[in-house]
Amino acid sequence: MSSEPIAFDVDDRGVATITVDRPEQLNALTAETLEAIEDALDEAADRDARALVVAGAGDDAFVAGADISHMVDLSTPEAQAYAELGHRVADAIETFPAPTIAAVDGYAFGGGCELALACDLRVAAESAVLGQTEIDLGIIPGWGGTQRLPALVGDEVARRLIFLGERIDAAEAAEVGFVGEVVADDAFDDRIDELAGELAAKPATAMRAAKEALNAAGDGSAATGLALERRAWAGLFGTHDQREGMEAFVEKREPEFE
Repeated sequence: MSSEPIAFDVDDRGVATITVDRPEQLNALTAETLEAIEDALDEAADRDARALVVAGAGDDAFVAGADISHMVDLSTPEAQAYAELGHRVADAIETFPAPTIAAVDGYAFGGGCELALACDLRVAAESAVLGQTEIDLGIIPGWGGTQRLPALVGDEVARRLIFLGERIDAAEAAEVGFVGEVVADDAFDDRIDELAGELAAKPATAMRAAKEALNAAGDGSAATGLALERRAWAGLFGTHDQREGMEAFVEKREPEFE
């Protein structure tokens, strides 16, 4: 299959690759892009992919976040629907029946970080910059970041990243546990290919069982937390700070929050 905002491929090793293909927009995620990713995930599963890579096109960004120009005028019900879509995609990555790799090359902000958090492994290029930057738009992470980030980096680090909207480089991301590996820019593509091939060569049934068992370790209150996050995220749409933060972003000026 092919869809305009993404590229999709499954190679002869069983490695599926979904590439967000909007480089001129720094691979920002629209509803159309999320739906295309969702369809590609279904096809990759149908084709029994043994490993999955999520990547971004171009040299500048993995995924620079959700498309702010799309979100700026959303009503609360529309924002709730958008949150549900983002959660469906992140959950589908998290529960994909084979191991998944986020190939973080360039900017990974907001929803881009949340896609990476949903993957099993995160590999960053040396030049990558990551951050849950939503607070400066007058909102919070809405696709799983408030739940998955603390589980990965710990409560204090997650709070600092989310409260302050900090952007951190790949080395610091590795230090706090946000990513598991940092690779030189000129070796990045080869390393992603090598790692995906290693995963695809493992016994598929055992890998699937291992992933299911590891995911079960985080079950319990997570569903409640994710539901709370969706409501909280959507409820911020229509507030002064949400409108001001997003309008300022689109207009390339500093926001004036209440």
